[in-house]
Amino acid sequence: MTITQRALEISDRVETFVRDTIIPYERDPRRDHHGAPLDELVVEMRAAARGAGVLTPHILPDGSHLTQRETAVVLIKSGLSPLGPLACNTMAPDEGNMYLLGHVGSADLKARFLAPMIDGSARSAFFMTEPAEDGGAGSDPSMMKTTCRLDGNHWVIDGRKTFITGAQGASVGIVMAKAEEGACMFLVDLPDPAIRIDHVPNTIDSSMPGGHATLTIDNLRVPADQMLGVAGEGFKYAQIRLSPARLSHCMRWLGCCIRAHEIATDYANRRTAFGKTLIDHEGVGFMLAENMIDLKQCELMIDWCAGVLDTGSLGTVESSMAKVAVSEALMRIADRCVQVMGGTGVTDKTIVEQVFREVRAFRIYDGPTEVHKWSLAKKIKRDWKAAHGV
Repeated sequence: MTITQRALEISDRVETFVRDTIIPYERDPRRDHHGAPLDELVVEMRAAARGAGVLTPHILPDGSHLTQRETAVVLIKSGLSPLGPLACNTMAPDEGNMYLLGHVGSADLKARFLAPMIDGSARSAFFMTEPAEDGGAGSDPSMMKTTCRLDGNHWVIDGRKTFITGAQGASVGIVMAKAEEGACMFLVDLPDPAIRIDHVPNTIDSSMPGGHATLTIDNLRVPADQMLGVAGEGFKYAQIRLSPARLSHCMRWLGCCIRAHEIATDYANRRTAFGKTLIDHEGVGFMLAENMIDLKQCELMIDWCAGVLDTGSLGTVESSMAKVAVSEALMRIADRCVQVMGGTGVTDKTIVEQVFREVRAFRIYDGPTEVHKWSLAKKIKRDWKAAHGV
């Protein structure tokens, strides 16, 4: 499936907008206690994106989506600034949540919850991960402790959640809970008095509005018609969201690392030490050369996995491979950029140090590298046993 000229034109418009309009916002002081952009800033940037015709650019006016390969060329460009995905409405968890609702939501749920997300007037949160101290679900969703039970024409939900990105300030929530039938998903309006935010920790990353909250769900009553799909199918729906959302993380942070590499390259060509520019020192030049290699490998890995998803496959194996390869490569790139820039690289004079922090967190988000490798190893074993009749 080829990438259309239309998608390339959207990508070009997004890049121009991010470079010309959004990058200057990187110095804007409207931030919360741990450096994340305040909603006031997000609203202002989204108004600019709407005016430029690049708000939610991966979803077309008729409600259809670009292909995954096309989405990649657009989301990579939106990631050229840590603020770009927020401005263009391509950020996590909203991009994945929009994808899920678009594929599973009823017409009524789409009109009520999806439409305001697409037009950028509502932020969303995905309530899945639970506190480790409770023995709750993390990388293993089967450990879910949050429960739901039917009471008349409502479902009643109780439990605790943690690392819920963007919960503070979100208008739409997708809550996962466990019923007798199995896992379930619900659409809820936020804020709700039955959902109490207990704590928003300071984290190594600082690009997500609302941070990553820990919260308590106490006797939350949700109308039965706000269940997403049917009871017991929650993990099945999560799989629909999983691979595309995992891959879109790779897309956005590739954009950030492209920008960090540009900044480090500019620094290396301007800074002089020991009688010549840094780029002419092999130790520096080789690091930037290795960045070029890793950047291209990331681009190709993303495109390959996106092509698999475009066939209709869930792409679970392929997205695990891409997540490992890309996240680890981006960490190497970000680390080299800091190293090339020396003392300047660890300051907030540029976004390089932020990119380093964001990518370090990305190696854990959407499944730590080790979980994906473990999953791939299980497939290798299954394939071997099948091939040998064991």
